[in-house]
Amino acid sequence: MWERKTDGKLLNRRVLIAGFTTRHVACSAYAAGYQVCTVDHFCDRDLSRYADDCLSFDDLDSLPAAIEQMSARHSCDIFIPTSGAEMLPVGIPRYGPSPERSATFLDKCQTSRFFIETGLPAPATLPERTYPAMVKPRSGSGGWRNAVLHNDEEWRKWKEELAEPPALWQEVVHGTPASVCCVTDGTRAKAVAVNEQLLRGGEDAAYGFSGSVTPFIHPLADDMVRNAEKIAAASGCIGTIGVDFVVGDMPFAIEVNPRFQGTVDTVEIATGVNLFSLHVDACEGRIPPKMPQPRQFSARKILFALDDLPVGPDLRIFPFVADIPWPGSLVEKGGAIISVYGWGQSRRDAILMLDKHISTVQQYIGRTS
Repeated sequence: MWERKTDGKLLNRRVLIAGFTTRHVACSAYAAGYQVCTVDHFCDRDLSRYADDCLSFDDLDSLPAAIEQMSARHSCDIFIPTSGAEMLPVGIPRYGPSPERSATFLDKCQTSRFFIETGLPAPATLPERTYPAMVKPRSGSGGWRNAVLHNDEEWRKWKEELAEPPALWQEVVHGTPASVCCVTDGTRAKAVAVNEQLLRGGEDAAYGFSGSVTPFIHPLADDMVRNAEKIAAASGCIGTIGVDFVVGDMPFAIEVNPRFQGTVDTVEIATGVNLFSLHVDACEGRIPPKMPQPRQFSARKILFALDDLPVGPDLRIFPFVADIPWPGSLVEKGGAIISVYGWGQSRRDAILMLDKHISTVQQYIGRTS
């Protein structure tokens, strides 16, 4: 069973983790010995393994009130924001980038300017209606709305579907999507792992994040590490942050994620480190002396519903899944259903195990993408 375990030490510290999804951070905090409370949109079935209390919210407008309600229930020592909560002010000590620092990197136009200032390779910004172009909403995460556009008709449809959001236009760079997980104390940074990113593909949400493989073995991996550490150290962020790349002839820096990343699970399974502990250490000014060496390969794949999907049996029977929906719930078409894992001594072994586990899960939940 891949699930992380605590060392039996229960810390006298309670952490409040809040955001659109928190399970990956709650699992790491629990394994590090913290008492955990969460505010989470999904409150998935397995989150109760790690959190003493979980409060759900419907949309991001209701998130601040939910955080305030949870804060009234429990006295918490640490606040950890995940996606959607990065810029919220709270009365609990924040362990992570300030709202102001987070705002810089949640704005893709500001992030693009930051890469130019660091002097590292990054896609060039293009004038609007210059084709072909990678077009991204100026705000948002996960890559779900990113698209390569080739003409004005595609631009018109993109705007209609997204209610004409402010957008960033960039040159299209080709290569493998990847990322580097770092920890930083605001001036120093150290890489923890290099990850291959799995994208959803297809026509809808083609560039949406759908999983990862750790480690990412590539001739330019050392260049990625050096560039990511330089970016993280210059970012002004603290704690764990991720730097996304497209790796072609060189590693092009794409985005900075000023929070725990979706690669937490594969990083921890592959390296054996506890990322939550490293995050807390970095926020308190302690940076690891060197990058940990991976012990194995780890792969995670998020499965998505091809149609509206009623959830049947309790999928907790499988030790190789996470983000487990509640029996009787409904996953809407295109929604994330569950995360599935594989691991092994090579990338091939990890992917083979992942595919086997996906086939097993699909026997219970039906067709997925």
